[in-house]
Amino acid sequence: MEKLTVVKVGGKVVEEEDSLAHLLADFATIEGYKILVHGGGRLATKLAAALGVESRMVDGRRITDAETLKIVTMVYAGWVNKTIVARLQALDINAIGLTGADMNVIRSVKRPVEPIDYGFVGDVREVDAGLLAMLLQRDIVPVLSPLTHDKQGHLLNTNADTIAGETAQALAKRFEVTLMFCFEKSGVLTDENDDESVIPAIDKPLFRQYREQGVIRGGMIPKLENAFRAIEAGVKQVIITKASDIHKDTGTHVR
Repeated sequence: MEKLTVVKVGGKVVEEEDSLAHLLADFATIEGYKILVHGGGRLATKLAAALGVESRMVDGRRITDAETLKIVTMVYAGWVNKTIVARLQALDINAIGLTGADMNVIRSVKRPVEPIDYGFVGDVREVDAGLLAMLLQRDIVPVLSPLTHDKQGHLLNTNADTIAGETAQALAKRFEVTLMFCFEKSGVLTDENDDESVIPAIDKPLFRQYREQGVIRGGMIPKLENAFRAIEAGVKQVIITKASDIHKDTGTHVR
């Protein structure tokens, strides 16, 4: 099978000029087919604050009311997505920026209101693997923003880690897929203030233990949950690592 690398980038990497430029340069040199999935939550939070809209998070997931949906759409599908696409074009990567609504590539359903009402947040139900494969085979690199739709006319804010995981799973039957979650830390850490405390490998029992102990919390919880689902669905390997280390055998390998 041909190789495909799905890279998800978020955190400070997206909002800092030097780190984003470095990541995109490294991404451009990945051999074989590739897809980039990006976040942008910190930029959305900054814009929301500037506009007087409160940002609320639960377990690393954003509560998305109608006003927040407008803000994340502006940031994710607009500034962040198109900046990344333009910079990849400058690196001779023929990229196309997409939300889930574009070409119906990712369809979701609005998350149920119980036990927490997340608002306009989507849970992925279908990824069009055939369409993405067609783009890849025409040497077009999809750049996916963390927005999907319900095919009822509504955009839905969707966790970027989930987008990456579901996309990797959908394509695992067609390609040998490596999924990489890249951010500013060196991997999953036992001490978030110590970049040397990387957990080199993690499985579900260890994840549950660390979660109960409060070692793993916040946005790392959905990241690892998506990683485990991807492995179970046939993705060959999942790596959580620093954005500047995507060509190194470092970080946390999910088992």
